[in-house]
Amino acid sequence: MGIDVVLHKVGQEKRGNRMTNIITYDDQFNVNEWFVILGLFIGLFITYMLPPRFSRKLSTLYFMCGISFGAFFDLTLGTIPRSFYDVGDSSMYEFVDFLSLLMYGPFSYLFFYLYDFLKLNLKLSPLYILSWTLLSLGTEWVGVQLGVFHYNYGYGLQISFMIYLIVHSLWVLFFYLMKLADTTG
Repeated sequence: MGIDVVLHKVGQEKRGNRMTNIITYDDQFNVNEWFVILGLFIGLFITYMLPPRFSRKLSTLYFMCGISFGAFFDLTLGTIPRSFYDVGDSSMYEFVDFLSLLMYGPFSYLFFYLYDFLKLNLKLSPLYILSWTLLSLGTEWVGVQLGVFHYNYGYGLQISFMIYLIVHSLWVLFFYLMKLADTTG
């Protein structure tokens, strides 16, 4: 059951040669902001409490993978000229939307951490990738229900499913590239 959201235009913004409608989905600090803030802090807490598995440099890379990929897709699919989804309370980026990008950091770190901890081989990688894709979809679905994400132009979980499959596959490839770089000096 989703949260009822009232859409209303609050104005227009000039972007280049065109005017863009700004849509406000919510104007209160409520459950969608708490989802982002608590998700970020729980993710950071778990990441901090885990025993170190990687060098500081590699840990930072794994953490930044999530933020980088999240920012890439949020800023390409969720912006002008055709915003396939909005994040947060309006079609404009706000501070909590920036925090939502940071949530991807602990998520990616945990992806790499568990992959290494479980000592998975390439045969089990597709199952691992699918598991994380389903976890990602579940998290996104909760975000949609709580008003963190608002889909436009036919965008939906089916598109996110494909994106997560690709991203998680690239992360496994990146993991092995980092292992290879570490062993070759």
